[in-house]
Amino acid sequence: MNVSRKRIILSIIIVTFIFGLIVGTVYLKNVADYKKAVKETTFDEINVSDVSDGIYIGEYDVNFIYAKVEVTVQNGKIIDISILEHKHERGKAAEAIIDEIVDEQRIDVDAISGATNSSTVIKKAVENALKSGL
Repeated sequence: MNVSRKRIILSIIIVTFIFGLIVGTVYLKNVADYKKAVKETTFDEINVSDVSDGIYIGEYDVNFIYAKVEVTVQNGKIIDISILEHKHERGKAAEAIIDEIVDEQRIDVDAISGATNSSTVIKKAVENALKSGL
């Protein structure tokens, strides 16, 4: 192998390494931003009886997790929540939280164990839907 070919191969290796380092750094920053967004998510107290009857759409996005829900309110009660979209890591189990919200008629229910971040995103999407009916 001649010197010129070795330089080309070494250059390709160096460029590939630098590219990988940049991509890895950007990914880690995105993960940190996502975790911060979930941690800083707060909930307002919404009295469901103040929400007008209707069907409301709400969504919430923290990059790695996104939820879009449809909330049906009738006679001052949440009678149904449908998950229209749920982009999640390993948080599919969090979708069970909608039953808790309907049963307890409040957003601030306990998160689903093992799917805390997705639970938070779904609850915030429900809150955003309900706020549009106030």
